[in-house]
Amino acid sequence: METQTQEQTQTQSRRKALGRGLEELFNNEPMNYETIEEKIITSTPKEEIVELNLSELRSNPYQPRKNFDEKALQELANSIKEYGVFQPIIAKKSIKGYEIIAGERRVKASILAGKETIPAILRDFSDQEMMEIALLENLQRENLNALEEALAYKKLIEELSLTQEALAERIGKSRSHITNMLGLLTLPEEVKDLIMENKLTMGHARALSKLENPNKIKDLAQKVVMENLSVRQVENLAFEPTAEKKHKTKKTPNSLEYRNIEESLSEKLGTKVKINHNKLEISFVNRNDLNRLLEIIGIEQEKTI
Repeated sequence: METQTQEQTQTQSRRKALGRGLEELFNNEPMNYETIEEKIITSTPKEEIVELNLSELRSNPYQPRKNFDEKALQELANSIKEYGVFQPIIAKKSIKGYEIIAGERRVKASILAGKETIPAILRDFSDQEMMEIALLENLQRENLNALEEALAYKKLIEELSLTQEALAERIGKSRSHITNMLGLLTLPEEVKDLIMENKLTMGHARALSKLENPNKIKDLAQKVVMENLSVRQVENLAFEPTAEKKHKTKKTPNSLEYRNIEESLSEKLGTKVKINHNKLEISFVNRNDLNRLLEIIGIEQEKTI
């Protein structure tokens, strides 16, 4: 009787562990897509791995449709044909069939191999967690260009109501990196197109995002493409004063000193900072981000903010 009670307790503990969400699974560690499968698989007893019909599986609804390397997929299918699937996929029960959380390549390759079922671990993730997993996969597994990465950060902040600081901790990036990436979203559309076409690197885009004048940004972006300028050359050109500004330098404080202060404040606050005509301008993305800045500065805000 005692043995039976122990077994029941162990089974209940295992089921409880299997039902944990992302927060408990990662225990405040930075979330990494590569370790999601590993943590779930290592915490799941073999007897809880089930066989699912491939016909009942569909992609994560929050995951953008991606192209798969046909040659690599066929190689995986050949391996599955001969040796089977070594690592179970992770899936979630839905109203009709199952949604793939991780392992879509194995599913596609198994279908190519002529299989009917695949080993799987079932997890009851919420829609929010499914979305977060999809975005994490895009950020950490795909070869994203700078703008795609920035858009992924923006979506995580908006969908999960995170501050830049909270997002940085969640995915293991620095706060300044998140801020710099989000700054790219303020660039003119023509310049964003050049980034999407991989004609401008993240370094180029970051240097251009520091400028205020859209026309100067567009002109300098075209110059980068036409003359194959380095990031250092772009930075020098971006902050090169015009003849009129050079003439006025004697009447204004040292611009280099201001730039150093801007960079220090930007690093401290985790957002874009500009000093212009004796004014200090601090940028924020949304109300949550504003609240974060007010907390850092030590200003109490009303609950309505």
